[in-house]
Order: sequence, then structure tokens, then C-alpha cells
Amino acid sequence: MKNRLKIELDQEQKAKEEMLNSIPEAVEAAPEPVTPKKGNAVGRTVSSVVSGRFLISDNTLKQMPFLFFVAFLCLLYIANGYFAQGKDRELDALNTQIKELNTQFQIAEAKLMYLSKESEVARATAKMGLKESVIPPDKIIIDNKVASK
Repeated sequence: MKNRLKIELDQEQKAKEEMLNSIPEAVEAAPEPVTPKKGNAVGRTVSSVVSGRFLISDNTLKQMPFLFFVAFLCLLYIANGYFAQGKDRELDALNTQIKELNTQFQIAEAKLMYLSKESEVARATAKMGLKESVIPPDKIIIDNKVASK
């Protein structure tokens, strides 16, 4: 299925060939007058892109594999950006979770330090009927000479 522009160019080419075949040979030998192209190169290029004429040129068709490769690389670049953005969000969530867990650890450590004070241990054991000893412990000394006999 050819596009409309290609069909029109083919029809124009056929019309020129028919016109050239109908002209006598003497006139054919005369050089064709060169018609200056209107507009500058940038204007012609822009109009070629806008109208789509550049798509049917041989140079463009030869460059298509490279253009597809560049398009594929662009897609990979965009996908990599999305992947990195997702990993960044995941990292932020993990950092927030670490901060919360660190805060919980510090609170638990402070409670443990408070509950392990001597006065708090005495208060907690008083409910069970245990009392703090007021008599200091005795030190037991074993003499090795007496023990060996």
C-alpha cells in the first residue's frame, strides 16, 4: 500500500516521461533551464519534514535502521529513569523506616535503664514480698593450705 504522496510523485514522473517522448529530438537535446529553488535550505528542510516528503527519499530509507536504534536507546533511557526513580522512592521509604525503628530502640533502651535502677527493682520486688537486704554480704575466704590437708 503506497502512500498518497508517493502515488502523486509516480504520476508526475509518468506525465513527464510521456511529455518527453512526445517532444521532437531536436528540442530534447536543448538543455533544460535551471529553475532556482525558492527559499533557503532551512526552509526547504522544514517544509520537507512538515509535509512528510523526507520519508520517501532514499537517504532517509537508508538511515532507518540507525533511527530505530536511536529510538530504542531513547526508550531504554526513559525506562532507566523510571527504574531509578522507583528505587529512589524505595530508598526514602527504607530510610524513614530506619529512623522510626531507631526511635523505638532509643525509647526501649531508656525504659530499660529506668526499670533496672536499684530503687525501681526494689519497688517491683516489694510487691512479691522480697525486701532489700540491710546486712552486707559476708566474704568467704578459703585457705588453700587448709583445704589440701
